[in-house]
Amino acid sequence: MPVTPISKVVTANDLKSGEVIYLRFPHSWTPDLTKASVITDRDLAKASLVFAQGQANVVVGAYLSDVIKDADGPKARHFREKFRSTGPSNYRHGKQEI
Repeated sequence: MPVTPISKVVTANDLKSGEVIYLRFPHSWTPDLTKASVITDRDLAKASLVFAQGQANVVVGAYLSDVIKDADGPKARHFREKFRSTGPSNYRHGKQEI
């Protein structure tokens, strides 16, 4: 059985603003999914998640999310992640206006 290659990003919520953010190597965060670092190595994915979870003074709820590699950057694979990447849905401003 062939092994499916992984493509993941680390995502979390900014502790101060609550905004969805993504890990960008080496050690920064971005609210733009297309600028997130795509991880294709399982060990690096685990290490990146541990790093993110260790930043309790910056982020909350860090986890690995599946993405699809695209020429314009990573795209969310799951509906939930697509929804999260567009920002709050209870009013139209910010990311929803784009």
